Amino acid sequence: MTVFITGASSGIGMACAKKFAANGYRLILNARRQEPLRQLADDLQKQYGTQSLLLVFDVRDRQEAQKQIANLPAEWQDIDILVNNAGLALGLEKEYEGDFADWDTMIDTNVKALLNITRFVVPGMVARNHGHIINIGSVAGDAAYPNGAVYCASKAAVKTLSDGLRIDLAHTPLRVTTIKPGLVETNFSVVRFHGDKERADNVYKGIKPLTGADVADCVFFAASAPEHVQVAEILVLATHQASGSVICRQ
Repeated sequence: MTVFITGASSGIGMACAKKFAANGYRLILNARRQEPLRQLADDLQKQYGTQSLLLVFDVRDRQEAQKQIANLPAEWQDIDILVNNAGLALGLEKEYEGDFADWDTMIDTNVKALLNITRFVVPGMVARNHGHIINIGSVAGDAAYPNGAVYCASKAAVKTLSDGLRIDLAHTPLRVTTIKPGLVETNFSVVRFHGDKERADNVYKGIKPLTGADVADCVFFAASAPEHVQVAEILVLATHQASGSVICRQ
């Protein structure tokens, strides 16, 4: 079985790679940075004997994505599971004060890139009559929270795109799952705050957040369900988080 994971060089994507490797899957690993991918692939090969194929490109680059996926070696073309994980948040400002470049990057990565990869991978799944698409959304896609309107909108799009794809594939055995995590302690907040580590650390103060491995467990649970079981959505939160905006800090 072959799993294609975008944004696999860190965080949830890396945790998913480790989870699937531990269970005997082959991996197609994508990210913009080659060295972390190579190190991950080496580690997984040593630990589990995992076969990995590295695809180094920015998922926002539609032409490059199409070229690399179209030119997969023959033995790697039959993708069984696609994990659309690449995504990010940038900035935490009021909508009327937001940064245009941050908006463009979030929309291009969280929405358009997900569409790109889906468009290039899913037709092969349909032709083979087999496959599972797992999109990493967010609790932020359920309701907006202060100063996060554009990120929340992009993750709401992930949910509706997943729902629409599930409808479009209902006549096939293909399955579509959305995983919607709450607070996950990865480099997410460091990226959001443009490298401000102190501000990022404050996001998780007073609460034990989820880890990338917690989310990867949910991804694998959905992927390993019986063929007739389609786990449409999983909303997973830290114990003291009730929604995107309600967090009880101790």
